[in-house]
Amino acid sequence: MKHVLSAIVMNQPGVLAHIAGMLASRAFNIDSLAVGETENSQFSRMTFVVAGDQKTLEQVRKQLEKIVTVVKVVDYQQQDIVERDLMLMKVSATSANRSAIRELVEIFRARIVDVDTGHVMIEISGQESKLSAFVDLMRDFGILELVRTGRIALARHSSLSVDQALTPPTPYENIESTVAG
Repeated sequence: MKHVLSAIVMNQPGVLAHIAGMLASRAFNIDSLAVGETENSQFSRMTFVVAGDQKTLEQVRKQLEKIVTVVKVVDYQQQDIVERDLMLMKVSATSANRSAIRELVEIFRARIVDVDTGHVMIEISGQESKLSAFVDLMRDFGILELVRTGRIALARHSSLSVDQALTPPTPYENIESTVAG
């Protein structure tokens, strides 16, 4: 089973290498990894897709939380999220098949971002299943090159802003969680 995790980390050199090395040394496989600066330039958000059972996910989360440069880790497993991948694809195109390619691009809400005499370059974003279906259909035309980002995700109803990750709970919040728990 695939799990999506998000981590707010300090935006400094070596953080990605440190985290990737830690995961590799413990034989955790990362299916997807995307990293980018947050709304606060001092921090980055890392979004991981990890395959494994619940025990594996818990181990990954706990190991990430031990790293000093990791501010907060969130497991999106039980949350309603919006997730996207981005893909650029270079497809062989002739005068005979350009209109068919253009039609599929429109159906998938993709866009042609570059045109040359022998190929077109297409940009598409969406869920993994959408991108995979598009790749399958474009194979018949001849995929020359393809590159994908890792998955990115945000929770719909709650957020993990840098300010929230850095702010400890107030004493009142601790009382509420104790009473509710």
